[in-house]
Amino acid sequence: MHNALVGGSDAVDRPTPDPARLRRAYEGGELLESGVPDNPFELFDAWFADVAAAGLPEPNAMVLATASADGVPSARTVLLKGYGPGGFRFFTNLTSDKARDLAANPRAALVFPWHALHRQVRVVGRVEPLTHAENEAYFSTRPYGSQLGAWASHQSAVIANRDVLEARYAELTERWPDPAATADGPGGEGVPRPDFWGGYAVIPESVEFWQGRPDRLHDRLRYRHEDAGWILERLAP
Repeated sequence: MHNALVGGSDAVDRPTPDPARLRRAYEGGELLESGVPDNPFELFDAWFADVAAAGLPEPNAMVLATASADGVPSARTVLLKGYGPGGFRFFTNLTSDKARDLAANPRAALVFPWHALHRQVRVVGRVEPLTHAENEAYFSTRPYGSQLGAWASHQSAVIANRDVLEARYAELTERWPDPAATADGPGGEGVPRPDFWGGYAVIPESVEFWQGRPDRLHDRLRYRHEDAGWILERLAP
């Protein structure tokens, strides 16, 4: 089998690997009940620190899975912007496909695919919108270009071409010039947060930690929340 890469005259043919033959041994790590804390947030904190220290790109990237009112699933990668007992937080356009799903079915699943460390974290829970104050506080920390980008993109909407997006962005730079680029230094009121942009918290009902082990006998520990607190369970790999 082979596949021609898209690229005009520079396209080249190269062999396509057989996914059924791609294998990798997972060694060097273990996840035992005796070595984990009483709640998932402390363990997530430790693993997240490991990922950051290992230099993985986008350590806060996570797959967000939602479902529409009639049960059609959808998944995409978003960036984690905070976590703790109050949930795993992310921000988005509130008219996007994911936001429409969450309005109709406020439950979601998250996956943190930390392949380089042979680790994975899965989160399942209900979803709640963040407050106005939380949205304002985070938006004010975003880079100028990202603030304009929130206004420029009607996320998930069909557009004719990229020119539409770039023209909209150019209009916005005139409406809200970059204070750092003005001749007189910082000035103006900055870029306001769009009312169609905000955040959500996935409040976990279960958090599963997966550690790759040899011979596919992986470690899977799941924290499941009940009224009395967190219950720790081992799952078969």
